[in-house]
Amino acid sequence: MTMSDRYEEVLKHYPLQVKTIRKGRGSWICDTDQGLKCLREYRGTRKRLEFEDHVLSGLKDLQGLAADQYVRNEEGSLLTAAEDGVRFILKDWFGDRECSMRDGREICRAASCIAALHQHLRTVIFQEEWAMGSTLSRGAGTDLIRHTRELKRARAYIRGKRKKTDFELAVMDSFSGFFAQAQEAAAGISGLWEPGKEPYFLCHGDLDQHHVLMGEGYVAVVEYNRLHLGLQMEDLYRFMRKAMEKHGWNQKTGMEMLEAYERILPLDKAERRCLYYLFLYPEKYWKQINYYFNANKAWIPARNLDKIRTIREQEPARQAFLKVLKGWQEKGD
Repeated sequence: MTMSDRYEEVLKHYPLQVKTIRKGRGSWICDTDQGLKCLREYRGTRKRLEFEDHVLSGLKDLQGLAADQYVRNEEGSLLTAAEDGVRFILKDWFGDRECSMRDGREICRAASCIAALHQHLRTVIFQEEWAMGSTLSRGAGTDLIRHTRELKRARAYIRGKRKKTDFELAVMDSFSGFFAQAQEAAAGISGLWEPGKEPYFLCHGDLDQHHVLMGEGYVAVVEYNRLHLGLQMEDLYRFMRKAMEKHGWNQKTGMEMLEAYERILPLDKAERRCLYYLFLYPEKYWKQINYYFNANKAWIPARNLDKIRTIREQEPARQAFLKVLKGWQEKGD
């Protein structure tokens, strides 16, 4: 059964008229008499889907903020199966472009809308029936502790090699400084709250420029398949880090984004410290070493060495931003 046969069959289960269909990123974008829709294969559970639908339905009437709502079929189900058993979901969609991470005004506008999203998600009471592996946080600092252990294992492996590549030599030459940052950040976040007393709220879980669409008079935040109960600062950090890398860790840009966020949702001292520790953790450095450690070490692409060098070249600017951020987080209430 071809994909074309599948989507034509599946769309018959929805009360709408399809005008045109084009391929999207892992999906099909349908222009219908009820606006743009996104058709996508779904491999998750029905319970997870109902959880997302319940939360997203509360975003319908928020001024200036939109989300990709699920569409139920004629039988009232969020899932529609093709003849071969492959299951699909249909969502309201947007024709707007992604947020430009090089445009200072746009990223500040996006930061304000992220704050509005977080503010609303704090009002949603997490229900017991939503509790499952994909909706619950693993604990503050858990990932950073695991990543730090991975850095340590990679260093031990490289140390034990008699003949080292240029990439491995670059890692050993830069490791101590970045590892110290990793240890401080992991310990810092882990010690912010007593276990069980973390300020967990619903989070988007995958906030970057690809999931923030700039509309006329609104911003659409889409793709909530990683929606979970956790630390909202992880959302803000992920979006901000992407922007800061594009802006060469410009301090003014970073503080303007924080000001835009806090105009909508002020942060307390612990949240500010959490954000600082997230930025302190050398995530890009860890990613390069983790990729190396889990890949075929017999051949290391030249771009991996280039990335390590770029990370080191950007470190002075990153450190300058971290210094400003540390001063900011110490001013919390």
